[in-house]
Amino acid sequence: MTHQRHDRSDADLWQQIAVGDREAFGALFDRHAGAVYGHLLRRTGEHTEAEDLTSAVFLAAWRRRGEITLDRDSALPWLLGTANHTLANRRRALRRYRDLVERTPAPPDVPDHADDVAARLDAEQQARALRRSVGRLPRHERDVVELCVWGGLDQQAAAAALGVSVGTVKSRMHRARKRLGTLVPEELERNP
Repeated sequence: MTHQRHDRSDADLWQQIAVGDREAFGALFDRHAGAVYGHLLRRTGEHTEAEDLTSAVFLAAWRRRGEITLDRDSALPWLLGTANHTLANRRRALRRYRDLVERTPAPPDVPDHADDVAARLDAEQQARALRRSVGRLPRHERDVVELCVWGGLDQQAAAAALGVSVGTVKSRMHRARKRLGTLVPEELERNP
């Protein structure tokens, strides 16, 4: 029976998930967890954080299973949209935490390991430059790059996830590519 569930469309699986079918949810998870994790890994650059956020996305999907209506036959646009919202919420919470830490005096004997951690992974240099460059894009262009390039969505699916037209996605992608053509080399020169 499990093999049959993997052959079914997301929409068919979702009908079963909406009434609490855990096997159908497992099939949907197996189908899309890698894409959600990959999207979040490219956005965060941290394996552990991407794993935690992927779990949070699927937990949200399970909790909201009775409320969610798929726009298309694929659940991936909804999952990646939820991934973006989950990451934004995590970052807001982290900013609030950091603000609190900055207002709290540090104990005198606690060394700062931030520079050691930042310098230790040379293999991620280009990925960091790309993430920084994408981060410098206007939000609407950054969303399109993250969903289409990193998330693997086609332009129609990205339009559904963002609630805009396909033409808007195309024009935002075109502008983002032009900007990244200059931003990435600048980042690599600035941070060798």
